[in-house]
Amino acid sequence: MQSFYLISVLACLLPVALGDDPSVAWCYNEPTCNDTTWPRIATDFCNGTRQSPIDIVSASAVADSTLGAFTLAGFDDKTAFTKIENTGKTVKIELASGAMNVSGGSLPTDYSSLQFHLHWGNGSSVPGSEHTVDGKRYPMELHIVNAKTSLNGNLTEILADSEGLAALGFFIEVESGTTDQPASWKSLADHLRNITESGESVSITDISMNDLISGVDTTSYYRYLGSLTTPNCNEAVVWTVFKDTVKVSQNVIDLFSNTVRIGDSTSELVTNVFRNVQPLNGRQVSTTVASSATSLATTSLLALGLAALHGILHLG
Repeated sequence: MQSFYLISVLACLLPVALGDDPSVAWCYNEPTCNDTTWPRIATDFCNGTRQSPIDIVSASAVADSTLGAFTLAGFDDKTAFTKIENTGKTVKIELASGAMNVSGGSLPTDYSSLQFHLHWGNGSSVPGSEHTVDGKRYPMELHIVNAKTSLNGNLTEILADSEGLAALGFFIEVESGTTDQPASWKSLADHLRNITESGESVSITDISMNDLISGVDTTSYYRYLGSLTTPNCNEAVVWTVFKDTVKVSQNVIDLFSNTVRIGDSTSELVTNVFRNVQPLNGRQVSTTVASSATSLATTSLLALGLAALHGILHLG
């Protein structure tokens, strides 16, 4: 019970590490405090050597057979989400203590899920994912933040551990030919009208994490060691970025950049809330290998093709 309490406290405190630190006046939208200035205004880590996000060059990713399947406990729990909040810099969804946890996937230990949040550009026409793949930026990116369960919510220890946090990143792109789909994302976005001003939050229920990441093959992903993507940019994150994208209608994606504001009702809209990609600095990006089933299917197709070719060559 005590560990659950500490995790609940951490879920409230961790946004400080993710960017709401009042001692660092950072922003996305002003030239004096946008991401180009973070290495100067948040010097502890933002000018480090293992910063995130990065551009993932797929051809350079090293295949690693040890990167196996995840165990995503509670991801089908429709009571796991507790509230959705406009932080003035993003939209964050807090998770019930102990409701979700992540293990497997070659992570060093079990991690407790704390919250997830989103990064976006300016409507579906101006992409705003943080990570890019082969230079491509997607419209949005969803980050699930998880902390080592064994550290019992000790924020100092978590941020001092090079693998204290495990972040799961999902790209979101436009599903063509649909309106207000899928239903889970439409339901999530419907809450935005109630949190238009910074600091506002409302309860949220009846959506599961699996509802939001439907269609993603969670056995296919990239892995690297990085950092938080907002000041203080602590280099304490094991990053997993999934290859498959979440398909969401343009109408729903556009709601994020035309509904919530950075302050009160007279302030500007929250747009272009992503950090630009950072130098790799010699880090290795690993990738999962094709499953045995996929390899078998490929081999079978090749065999069939060769057999057909053999038959053609021997006709007559």
